[in-house]
Amino acid sequence: MDPAARVMDLDAALRYRETLRRQGKKLVVTNGCFDLLHRGHATYLAAARECGDALLILVNSDASVRALKGPSRPVVDEYSRAFLLASLRAVDAAVVFDGSRCDRELAVLKPDIYVKAGDYTLETLNPDERTALEDAGCKIVFMPFVAGFSTTGTLKKILG
Repeated sequence: MDPAARVMDLDAALRYRETLRRQGKKLVVTNGCFDLLHRGHATYLAAARECGDALLILVNSDASVRALKGPSRPVVDEYSRAFLLASLRAVDAAVVFDGSRCDRELAVLKPDIYVKAGDYTLETLNPDERTALEDAGCKIVFMPFVAGFSTTGTLKKILG
């Protein structure tokens, strides 16, 4: 499928989610900025996809990334980040969201499994996101962090 068709708005993602549910398939969701894709992202996303039947990524909008990371970010615009993610074999769909947190999207999609990198714990998850996941009866999985790979580290190398 064309990656552009796998970049969805929330309404299309909800229809996709409902189709998966009717088919008895498990939806895995993760979220993040994914500003400059690197090996750590690829490893993490491949492992996340193995947790279920389909992987949907909630991608922070440009405004959201600026609020979280500062005025010089993102390096790559939101549509391009979502398109690149949707191009990966492990990723079935990507949705850009425009808040600092994705609790609204999680509450709408009600994923079966939510995956976060190992630099998070149940206690450090955003409380609103955690509540949305728990209300949906979602299983929360923490993947090992891939050391040595980060967008911030890559930018430091580039900028010297």
